[in-house]
Amino acid sequence: MAGLTLGLSCGSAGGSAEILLLEALRSAESDGAVIELVRLDDLRLPSGPDPQEPDDAWWFWERLVGCDAWLVSAPIISRSVPGRLKLLADRLLGPNADAAIIEALLEIRRAGEEPAVPFRVDERVLKPRVAGLIACGGALTPQWKALALPVMHTLAFSMHIKVVDQMLVGGAGTPRSVVLDEQAVARAAALGHNVASQLGRTWEDADYLGAPGLCPMCRLDVVVLSGRDVECATCGARGRLTDACAIEWTDLSTSVISMHEKREHYREIVQTAQRHGALHDLIEERAAPYQDTPYLVRPGE
Repeated sequence: MAGLTLGLSCGSAGGSAEILLLEALRSAESDGAVIELVRLDDLRLPSGPDPQEPDDAWWFWERLVGCDAWLVSAPIISRSVPGRLKLLADRLLGPNADAAIIEALLEIRRAGEEPAVPFRVDERVLKPRVAGLIACGGALTPQWKALALPVMHTLAFSMHIKVVDQMLVGGAGTPRSVVLDEQAVARAAALGHNVASQLGRTWEDADYLGAPGLCPMCRLDVVVLSGRDVECATCGARGRLTDACAIEWTDLSTSVISMHEKREHYREIVQTAQRHGALHDLIEERAAPYQDTPYLVRPGE
């Protein structure tokens, strides 16, 4: 099915992460997808006290809400992904991109009212999308790569984008050296075909076509143990450790990937705002002593 597939290259131009992304994009194109490629390093992304600088975040937002599939490829740095990719996620993919929040605010507008919270309401967030994730690093051992794909999932869950394939590559420790790994290049091509095959499908109807993983929601293997209680560290699905040291998943609704948990989170936000609104004067009174601090130092002073 034809559709727009947006590729986001988060490493060096022509580097290993981009090579794998291009292989995936070419496969998607051969299946009929329309392709756009954005390099993260081309985006001007001011943060904090830099609002007057040129800002490409919302230009990228238009690319994102217009696409049917999103392929993201990132190098692994310090066990995770580049800080600029996390900055992009922080700038764009919070409440403004949360499918449950947008759903609720649109319902308020349909009732003839205006939302009380100052979020942007962009109905295009609710368009069905699928995604493929690629993380590429130099290390051969798993402990140096363990946080990359979990962090990359933060790019997908708020907009309820279904991750239908994901891959983790090691051994590409010098520039462009991933071309020596024929299996990795072929796997990237397969990922592109897999993503293209799910274009246009809703979250419920899209099939996950990657490696299985422990968690039935995000399909990753990073978990938190508290006695026998298990929680997926990537998405929050819950389970129990059995006597056979297997995980019995008991509550998938707590996963941030699920619309149920997104809707619960929206209700929590509203309830917290209402509770704190009633205590506004007390909050201001108690916060006042922290407004001016004698400890502050600034660059150039």
